[in-house]
Amino acid sequence: MYTAQIDTDVVIKEVTINDAEVIFRAVDSHREYLRTWLPFVDSMKQVADEEAFLSGVLSVPYENRDLVFKIEKNAVFCGLVGFHFTDKPNRRTEIGYWLLPEFQGNGIMTKCVRHLCRWATEYRDMHRIQIRCAAGNAPSNAIPRRLGFRFEGTERDGELLSSGQYTDIHVYSILKEETEGWEY
Repeated sequence: MYTAQIDTDVVIKEVTINDAEVIFRAVDSHREYLRTWLPFVDSMKQVADEEAFLSGVLSVPYENRDLVFKIEKNAVFCGLVGFHFTDKPNRRTEIGYWLLPEFQGNGIMTKCVRHLCRWATEYRDMHRIQIRCAAGNAPSNAIPRRLGFRFEGTERDGELLSSGQYTDIHVYSILKEETEGWEY
């Protein structure tokens, strides 16, 4: 189980099934805010829904698993960050993330994403890391831009939001050699 100190008061830890309740409670108490950009929120109606998600993630053999990490600041749950859509033969992956509103604007997610980019290139031998963000979600788009990801284009109507409206998705990428000077 991977754990990393991201900042003096911020830690990331691989999720376990025991994290289901704290994750569900965080989502449930911020449901209206989170559902704007996270379509999964409406389908998460009880702790068992989060348990099912985590069980699916954790059932994959470790070497093939898309790892998901909880973020804690001063031991308080802040959000999630992790990998998905990993394509091992082509050595590429995608990072997704969300952070509760009261923890935003302090660089927490930028530091977590930077760390995981370096970790993915060194320990998972990834060559390409991608981030996809709803075009209108300025805070999420700021993270890859801040880290020097290259903007590759826009997927028109790339995601159906909880509102029933489609949103364009901005696609960013960074390559292994572009992260080599980063500390983590």
